Amino acid sequence: MSFASGPSRWADVWLATAARGVSSCGDFLAASALTLALQSAGAGGLAVSGLLLAATLPLVALAPLTGRLADRVDSRVLLVAAGLGQAAICLALAYAGHPALVIALVALLAAGLAVTQPVLAALVPAMVRAEDLPRAGALNQTAGTLGALAGPALAGLLVGQFGTRVPLLVDAVSYLALVAAGLLIRTRRGGRRPTAPAAAPSPAWRFRGDPLLLVMVGSLAAVVAAVGAINVIEVFFIRETLHSSTTVYGLVTGAWTLGIVVGGWLFARLARRLTDDGALLGAGLVLLGGCCLAVLASAAVPAAWLLVPIWLAGGVGNGGDNVFNNLLLARRVPEVARGRAFAIFGAAVQGAGMGGYLIGGLLLEVAAPRPLVAGCGVAGVLVVVAAAWPVRRAVRAERAARPAAGTGRERRAELATPTPSR
Repeated sequence: MSFASGPSRWADVWLATAARGVSSCGDFLAASALTLALQSAGAGGLAVSGLLLAATLPLVALAPLTGRLADRVDSRVLLVAAGLGQAAICLALAYAGHPALVIALVALLAAGLAVTQPVLAALVPAMVRAEDLPRAGALNQTAGTLGALAGPALAGLLVGQFGTRVPLLVDAVSYLALVAAGLLIRTRRGGRRPTAPAAAPSPAWRFRGDPLLLVMVGSLAAVVAAVGAINVIEVFFIRETLHSSTTVYGLVTGAWTLGIVVGGWLFARLARRLTDDGALLGAGLVLLGGCCLAVLASAAVPAAWLLVPIWLAGGVGNGGDNVFNNLLLARRVPEVARGRAFAIFGAAVQGAGMGGYLIGGLLLEVAAPRPLVAGCGVAGVLVVVAAAWPVRRAVRAERAARPAAGTGRERRAELATPTPSR
């Protein structure tokens, strides 16, 4: 599993980090602005879940195509083309009036995200040495989560003052950060590669050929499906049950995202010490359990501000799990297939989230938000408990298949194998 040869390219890491942060802020700014507009207009849970489904379906449906694009087409071409396309779509979205047109444009916007996500995710391991990947991953995650933190808060302020058009215009400008990153980042993947020295061809990589990764993706997707309805329910829980303003909604929802930033850095240090992939998988499941307990605890709060420390703690676990998952993928997937791997991983999680969106919209038609929040937490905890057995079995099989000596220094030597990059 090859990483960068020579010293890590931190300039490229910072460029990718800035691009992800700015574009992520734009993504969440648009999503929050449109969600608040629907709720303020009197739309129900089904309308909100429909919007979220439109923003998610392309990420799932296009994953087989966009993953291969990320591995076979020049990353610079993809980032520039997708960034320009998303800016144009968001500009049109700012002036769209008919709900059907809005949903169609949101889906097109998500199609661009389906391209840029695996491109940036696969670029980061190619920029750094194996031992620097947890830090680089934490930086990249911090940018994305800070953008996600700022987006809802900014949406709450801008929608309250100017309506939805201004935040959508700001979002259109934010996508130009991807164009700048595509032009400035020196590390590139895909496209025409330089001829490498003669080497034995590696067998085609398949996700299903790695039981550890299969269990990781399956357990995470199951938890997301169980808890995902909270993304639809939360706006009604905070705004109607807890009687909070749009500004408070933006600030409170940002607490979870801030926790992801903190968790990313806290657990990046631990990840560097965990050379055993099975230990990473088990630790990630424990953190997922903590996230579900945070959702369950949030159902009991009498005021929106009390959600802040609870969701902050849940976000810490979420951030740590993200670091562990990304490190597992980068360690175990060949460099030439990383774009496809990250696309499949994202599609599984987003697909599970789609199920949660649909369930949340349906349940809001027949039940109040508070018991539904509690139900999400209980369902998540039960799924984590059920996933413990397949995770334990996969870890045991992994350790039995590899001699103990191969999990330490030999594993680190394998990760440090250089790869040619342009």
